[in-house]
Amino acid sequence: MINITDLNSFVEENVSYFHQKRLEGFKKLKLLNVLKRKNPYLFKAKYMQTASDIVEAILDAHLSSQEETLFGEFLEKLAIYVNSNVYNGYKSAVKGIDLEFERDSIRYIVSIKSGPNWGNSGQIAKMKEDFRLATKTLRTSGSNLHVIAVNGCCYGRTSKYDHGDYYKYCGQKFWEFITGDEEFYLKIIEPIGYKAKDKNEEFMERYAALINKFTGEFIGEFCLNSGATDWEKLTKFNSAIQMEK
Repeated sequence: MINITDLNSFVEENVSYFHQKRLEGFKKLKLLNVLKRKNPYLFKAKYMQTASDIVEAILDAHLSSQEETLFGEFLEKLAIYVNSNVYNGYKSAVKGIDLEFERDSIRYIVSIKSGPNWGNSGQIAKMKEDFRLATKTLRTSGSNLHVIAVNGCCYGRTSKYDHGDYYKYCGQKFWEFITGDEEFYLKIIEPIGYKAKDKNEEFMERYAALINKFTGEFIGEFCLNSGATDWEKLTKFNSAIQMEK
């Protein structure tokens, strides 16, 4: 059984780290670096006419990707923490495996993902191969070891649990699997919102300032004297052949 006070303290401390890393990400952002990784044809197809529209679109796409990564790391850390308290689980040293724990004489190896639709066929094949190699490695130290592989997703749902080589548990089912508590997925909602209002107000202030800064830079670099976007210059910057020096 997990002590709720300890759980809340852990979540509050680590979700604060998530917010801190979001803010730190602003310091490293450069407009030209972000533009290099985005699709100028998409901006044109969506009829984006103003510099602020384009800047906001590229910044939102970048930040969304960054936040998914950071929050995924937080959820993985939380899953390992709660499982260690209930089943003495631990961060696995085996390549491609996030969590190991033993219950009822079964060794579970778990690959933790944020949501159910996390990968393409190639990535799923890679996970299955990681499960195969991990099972082989673990069985070298105990031929009678019963190993079960699980793809655990921190939110969402799936109607199919058994995928042959592994099981897939999502949302409530996943949190119940690693804690033994069918209501656990609800218990983490409140602490995850710790100081969320204050943290997001600070974030939005920094976000607005960055929009203004990047918009000014974009106008200076990629707008004509008339004020219109110089789409040819923007596309050349993003996609033209670069001669080796």
